[in-house]
Amino acid sequence: MFQRPVLQVLRQFARHYSEGSTNLVLERSLNRVQLLGRVGQDPVLRQSEGKNPVTIFSMATNEMWRSGESDTSQQSDVSQRTTWHRISVFRPGLRDLAYQYVKKGARVFVEGKIDYGEYTDKNNVRRQATTIIAENIIFLSDYVKEKE
Repeated sequence: MFQRPVLQVLRQFARHYSEGSTNLVLERSLNRVQLLGRVGQDPVLRQSEGKNPVTIFSMATNEMWRSGESDTSQQSDVSQRTTWHRISVFRPGLRDLAYQYVKKGARVFVEGKIDYGEYTDKNNVRRQATTIIAENIIFLSDYVKEKE
């Protein structure tokens, strides 16, 4: 039923949880995101002074469901909701590939972790930002066109 790594994580959690001691216990955790969707804008490469360069692009994922009573009935309406994600690529080789080959409209699979941050906008207002830090990108579109 469960894959081997999942069982190992569950066993480790159960072991630490059942010990009930007051000692600090370092336990494993998981921050993993997998997205399959389409690129919303061509990527941009940004570099702030004293910081590592980053390639950034947006990505849309769609959720679809039937609002009727039956999954097979043609009378039910299909609803759809699009969610936009901000993808940041810091890893040097992947960052350059993403900047060069990711294109608006391309279908991609992105694997990474979710990051919650804060920044101050140009009006000096503190804002929250959610970003997916990409660790792997698989290009699924039939065409790959290099930037000129």
